[in-house]
Amino acid sequence: MNSQHDILSHYQVIAQLSSRMLTEARASRWDAVFALGEQYHEAVEALRNLNLQSLEEREARKELLTQILDDDANIRRLAMPELERLSGLLGNVKRQHRVLRTYSGTLA
Repeated sequence: MNSQHDILSHYQVIAQLSSRMLTEARASRWDAVFALGEQYHEAVEALRNLNLQSLEEREARKELLTQILDDDANIRRLAMPELERLSGLLGNVKRQHRVLRTYSGTLA
């Protein structure tokens, strides 16, 4: 069985990563957000492998979970304009490709 300290330290690592991701998202450094996101998912998987059955640990984890979820919601909110921008760019590229294909077919 894992000690409460080990489990809480995993939550603290996840909370620190989510906080760093939020900082990077606020600065529109999406490559850094993505890289930290990979570390975040690895940390979550490591936590998932721990035995988390103690009821008294739930209260100690509550504050960290709240921070993690708040950071996640803020990252998603900040990422939406970037995702919409990328979607628009992708749509433009697809339209340009169709135009080029159309005109290439009539020139041949």
